[in-house]
Amino acid sequence: MGLDLKSLLVRDKTKLESFTNKIVAIDAYNAIYQFLAIIRGPEGLHLTDTQGRVTSHITGLLYRNINFLSLGIKPVYVFDGKPPSLKSAEIEHRKQIKKDATVKYERAVSEGKMEDARKFAQQTTSMKDGMVEDSKHLLDLFGIPYIQAPSEGEATAALLTTTGHADVAASQDFDSILFGARKLVRNFTNSGRRKLPNRNTYIEIEPEIIDYRKNLEALGITREQLIDVGILIGTDFNPDGFERVGPKTAIKMIREYGKLEDVTQIQEQLETIDYNAIRKIFLEPEVARVDKIEFGEVKYDDIINYLSNERSFSRDRVNSSLNRLKKSLDKKSQTLEKWF
Repeated sequence: MGLDLKSLLVRDKTKLESFTNKIVAIDAYNAIYQFLAIIRGPEGLHLTDTQGRVTSHITGLLYRNINFLSLGIKPVYVFDGKPPSLKSAEIEHRKQIKKDATVKYERAVSEGKMEDARKFAQQTTSMKDGMVEDSKHLLDLFGIPYIQAPSEGEATAALLTTTGHADVAASQDFDSILFGARKLVRNFTNSGRRKLPNRNTYIEIEPEIIDYRKNLEALGITREQLIDVGILIGTDFNPDGFERVGPKTAIKMIREYGKLEDVTQIQEQLETIDYNAIRKIFLEPEVARVDKIEFGEVKYDDIINYLSNERSFSRDRVNSSLNRLKKSLDKKSQTLEKWF
């Protein structure tokens, strides 16, 4: 379910435009899951091509990346590899949630409750065979680099911010901070106007920046201690956390005792958790080593042909969107040339 640090961290609202000329390391699976969850038809079903293959993820990548590139943002996508064995409990838990949501979705459809059906459909979201390959192919056509991480994508994205290869990491998950991301941006790939479930109300989702140093100073703890706070609350590697310990109690315990081993109230539970292995996942993660990041040219014709000929997209609509991108990039290029 992800680490719940929201109530503890300082999160500064910002705009997409603030990332112009910045390299943003995006948690690819996180972004694709968002597209799959959000981009659906009236009954909550995914968009598909004429062969029945899902295209919601491609649609999201197409229009988001056009937006990013038009603003001068330089996205780099980082894909997950094999998850740590300690994540197996969380993975099984997520599978069960999706099974339960599928049952609720089918019931809502049969009862004609389409708002509920759409909500439950979003909860059934999962990555299918071929979706990662689809995504990487489209990124290639856009000239957008991607990195295949050996394990958790967030860890490699975080590393890119510490080595200077990226200015910020983008993910909805707070784990990125535990992995050491110098700056984390949330709501980066899903910003914009969104309708609230079962209500005729819309809200504006804005990106928010979480600064690693600023937050550690505000909390008065070290990164190692923040990891212990995360373990107390519950991470992907111990999803249940500790009984009756929420964010506020966790930070209070670590401020008072310094580390997990010294918190007297949790010693019995602590014996059942491999907390040192969890610490190691965050402090010494398996990551991809990157020498340099190179951006390519946008292959406009190839994008149009792939999407319209192979994935049933409207040629006119794709062409129109790409023309807007081309005009934007040409304008930026002309502005840059005036300085030389």
